Amino acid sequence: MASTIHNITFDCADPYTLALWWSEVVNRPIQKEDEPGDPEAMIHFDNGPTLLFIRVPEGKSVKNRVHLDLCPDDTRDAEVERLLGHGASLVTDHRRPDGTGWVLLADPEGNEFCVERSAVEKEQHSKNMAAPA
Repeated sequence: MASTIHNITFDCADPYTLALWWSEVVNRPIQKEDEPGDPEAMIHFDNGPTLLFIRVPEGKSVKNRVHLDLCPDDTRDAEVERLLGHGASLVTDHRRPDGTGWVLLADPEGNEFCVERSAVEKEQHSKNMAAPA
């Protein structure tokens, strides 16, 4: 027996607004039936779980125990700059001088998420590490 992940759920104060924000992050639309003031909003992917945003009365008070790790199409640094310009806030920068590491950001409601290196950056780093000195 096994289970499949159906939704990744974000507790939030304003599901519609936060879903619109994440829609820009992941370049996927929210559901057509979602409207301002709705108690929930969703972003579906062709493959994988849905992002589900649900209104809750309490605000975020502690660090997330579970979070998303994003792998950008562009470079990690370009994606971090894009997301900061889109309203994310910097929580902690874990980038290392050798190009490894990640950046911990928070969405407008304080939900943390990481931006990792892109697949191309990871591949390039592996090639550099394997190259003879």
